[in-house]
Amino acid sequence: MSRSFEKFQKRRLISSYISAIMSIGLVLFLLGFLGLILINSKKVADHFKEQIALTIFLKDDARSVEIDQLQQTIVLAPYTKNAVFVSKQQAAEEHSALIGENFMEFLGDNPLKNSIDVFLLAEFVTAEELENIQNDLVQNSFVESVNYDKPLIVLLNDNIKKISFWALIVSGVFLVIAIVLINNSIRLSVYAKRFTIKTMQLVGATKGFIRAPFVRQSVLFGAFGGLIAIMGLFAVLWTLNDYFPELEIISDVQGHLWLAIFVLGAGIIISAVSTFFATRRFLNLRSDELYY
Repeated sequence: MSRSFEKFQKRRLISSYISAIMSIGLVLFLLGFLGLILINSKKVADHFKEQIALTIFLKDDARSVEIDQLQQTIVLAPYTKNAVFVSKQQAAEEHSALIGENFMEFLGDNPLKNSIDVFLLAEFVTAEELENIQNDLVQNSFVESVNYDKPLIVLLNDNIKKISFWALIVSGVFLVIAIVLINNSIRLSVYAKRFTIKTMQLVGATKGFIRAPFVRQSVLFGAFGGLIAIMGLFAVLWTLNDYFPELEIISDVQGHLWLAIFVLGAGIIISAVSTFFATRRFLNLRSDELYY
């Protein structure tokens, strides 16, 4: 009978340990996932910015040598990611494919212009920078016009600022929630051993001696929970990279390493501090107060 009871107690103890570790791991995973979004939000925003083209329309009398020289100048400019020449014939074919019919059969001529599509680096995709680039490019005598979607640029930058602001607010709130949840999980674990704590205190053990094993155990719980969260985060990271390879999410090794350190450190520190205050509370209670 005593053996079966001991086995039951061991299973119950192991189950409570696993439950505490998984609870901490889940909370840290959610916190880390939000951090993952924050780290890669700029990369995603930059990706969308760099898909917006500034189009240079060329006059019909522009010579090939002038066009080639302009394209090379643009390619070497500090603001350029890529520059692609689009002939009027190519533009007509693309437009015909888009609308589903050959519009030149009705017009009898190709009204489109030769052009150069310039894709800019993300930091230059602002209304002010694009206006400066536009003013420089129109100085060329063989350039007819330089066009870009200014309302889209303004809207995109405004939305990115709003999303970044609210993401930081949500991160702060979620960090507080993570602290509260981990603290409650640790307090419940210590609460289950409150009578053991008081018994050790009654036989003369010092508060530091009683508290030490609980803190060590909580540090292990936090570390294991952090490692579980980190493994889950890297699994998500690799999955996202497989689905969106163009974003090159895994390229930011340093940022993701710091995130892993933060998650692991948060698990250890929050667990240790929560245990310290939880054990101190029960150490300061009278024996009759342990039942409430």
